[in-house]
Amino acid sequence: MKISVIGFPRIGTLRELKFASEKYFRKEITAQELLETGKNLRKIHWNTQKNAGIHYIPSNDFSYYDMVLDTAMLFGIIPKRYKERNLSELDTYFAMARGYQGDLGDVKALAMKKWFNTNYHYIVPEIEDDTVIELSGNKLWEEYLEAKALGIETKPVVIGPYTLWKLCQYTGKNSSDYFIPMFIHGYEELLKKCEEFNIPWIQFDEPSLVQDMDKDDLAVFHKMYDLILPLAKQIRILLQTYFGDVRDVYSHLIKMPFAGIGLDFIEGKETYNLIETYGFPKDKLLFAGLVNGKNIWRNHYKKTLEILRTLEEKGMETVLSTSCSLLHVPYTLKNEKSLLPEYLDHFAFGEEKLEELKELIILSKAEDYHLEEIYKNNEKLFSQERKGNNEEVKKRLFLVKEDDYIRLPKRAERHKLQKRVLGLPELPTTTIGSFPQTKDVKANRAAYRRGELLEKEYIEFNKKKIAECIKKQEEIGLDVLVHGEYERNDMVEYFGESLGGFLFTEKAWVQSYGTRCVKPPIIWGDVYREKPITVDWSVYAQSLTKKIMKGMLTGPVTILNWSFPREDISIKESIAQIALAIRDEVLDLEKHGIQIIQIDEAALREKLPLRKSDWQKEYLDFAIPAFRLTHSGVKPETQIHTHMCYSEFTHIIPAIDDMDADVITFEASRSNLQLLDSLREHHFETEVGPGVYDIHSPRIPSVEEMVAALEVMLHKIDREKLWVNPDCGLKTRAMAETEASLRNMVEGARRVRSQTPEYAK
Repeated sequence: MKISVIGFPRIGTLRELKFASEKYFRKEITAQELLETGKNLRKIHWNTQKNAGIHYIPSNDFSYYDMVLDTAMLFGIIPKRYKERNLSELDTYFAMARGYQGDLGDVKALAMKKWFNTNYHYIVPEIEDDTVIELSGNKLWEEYLEAKALGIETKPVVIGPYTLWKLCQYTGKNSSDYFIPMFIHGYEELLKKCEEFNIPWIQFDEPSLVQDMDKDDLAVFHKMYDLILPLAKQIRILLQTYFGDVRDVYSHLIKMPFAGIGLDFIEGKETYNLIETYGFPKDKLLFAGLVNGKNIWRNHYKKTLEILRTLEEKGMETVLSTSCSLLHVPYTLKNEKSLLPEYLDHFAFGEEKLEELKELIILSKAEDYHLEEIYKNNEKLFSQERKGNNEEVKKRLFLVKEDDYIRLPKRAERHKLQKRVLGLPELPTTTIGSFPQTKDVKANRAAYRRGELLEKEYIEFNKKKIAECIKKQEEIGLDVLVHGEYERNDMVEYFGESLGGFLFTEKAWVQSYGTRCVKPPIIWGDVYREKPITVDWSVYAQSLTKKIMKGMLTGPVTILNWSFPREDISIKESIAQIALAIRDEVLDLEKHGIQIIQIDEAALREKLPLRKSDWQKEYLDFAIPAFRLTHSGVKPETQIHTHMCYSEFTHIIPAIDDMDADVITFEASRSNLQLLDSLREHHFETEVGPGVYDIHSPRIPSVEEMVAALEVMLHKIDREKLWVNPDCGLKTRAMAETEASLRNMVEGARRVRSQTPEYAK
């Protein structure tokens, strides 16, 4: 039996890629220096896997921003507006990812969406009517030869044709079907070139196969691969799937001439049953995803070995694999110095998962693995009772009644009352919450954590920043203010640090998108609020202004989805526990005079099952009530906001409306406000603030651009229900561009207010 890794973390052990990329964006290093950093990281990553005994090591899984964007570049899928800038290849790539504003013009970034059910964001390739899809890049072969020169044979990884076709946005009159022959030709050329380089294996990632597929989808899949596969003469194709099972297409896959098929045994609920029902061909390799690539808990060797033995007894030639790419977990445990061994022993990050794969192979070859020391140690770990259960939390959850999920009076009545009490103008302007985390803010927090500052000094610094932030917002002319969140390192980690049941790491960074990395907390035990979290900051901020100050919280679904969750209790129970903790904070804020409370659910869509048939029973039926539980106890005049970003919401609009928030802000700018049609179609009742500009791009939108966006919105949203705001928090932006963009936003709202309300007709 051999071992395979689907993909490896690419940011480096200490986020070396992030820092090098940001230096390049600031023109502090050259393109060549950035490329050299990437080359050094790839060398480290390949050697790490080689030294761990991995047989099928991936290449081309490294990316300077996003793997889907890499694939688009590989096939020349570059919209004209980027080509017309006449930038270098690297800068064209970054312009598509981040936007560009400079001597060579002004262009927005491409849309960005969540990568299936993860917190990773991918760049959506855009295909125009005159786009020619053909092989044009060299990255895949350059990196293969780079590894080869190091004495390491790799399997290049590329997004497969079916998934790429599904993920693209088609902006012209031609339908997606029109471009299928071009996709086929592009991948035919790819295989021919791989044959020229004598590449033994190539991995086609096809995660779209785990979603619902109808007969038309199956026909497209066959049309593509029935023409592509015959061109693989010497090269062997691994069809790799992850994030679920392939129940709609499995019986087809096993009859097609793939050399290997990668299946997810972790999230694929039906994977084992499919093998039981249809079998698996003896002339193919089964790449069995049995080591979790998305969570950080140790693998239970007993369960994994039982599955491996069963597959072996069925006569299947099996390769042990991760369930998905390891880019979704931190790089290594080696940098974690503060957590006690009693905790660390339960975790496996990227490097440790390589060791697990190696140990599982050793055990699988043993005459009786039960006698092996590594097996005994693993069993001992799983037989221990983890400390973390809290009977008071369980009792409180048990006593929650159906009425506790219902807020009265109904939203329409609250809407009228809040208009009168809050006294806001039409098209009220606000931001999503955070303001730029400047160097002095980060330095202050770091010094405090190192014990170099007294708590009093730390608080005084943050209060000064809050006062500056409020003064700046008043000068800009915003209607509803925020305190800036200078005390927060991360919207989830900050709350986790004040809740019982969480553990925290020092260097366990995971890439969210581009240069944005997050450090997810670990839910170790039952969750509860130990003390008020945000009340003092919000009360202080409100004392500095006569304008309304929003209280800023993170919702229970997002806290869970952006943490590493427990595996010993259900997701439903974990979310409900967090909801009760946030409910306590909401009621405390209201008691202290905060009139608007925003409970962000940026990640609501993220863990929605990939198959629509599972949406209700496996997620929405408890995720939506959990959000309602957080705010159902407030007074009618207290206005509840929520925020969501970078996901496809159109199919769950009714469920979002059922959250019973008073106002919801969406990311919409990168998707060209496509969400608005769905809101109108479903008669969305909640007041809404679709983002008028993209904060993930460094460009500053003009007043005219803001006005144009608002005019589009007012054709589809009632004037009295529309809010004006950026599409996400401003934490990652510089202060100068933030101030300029907000001034333009406020001026745009002012101009539209002064016009007749013809857009609402």
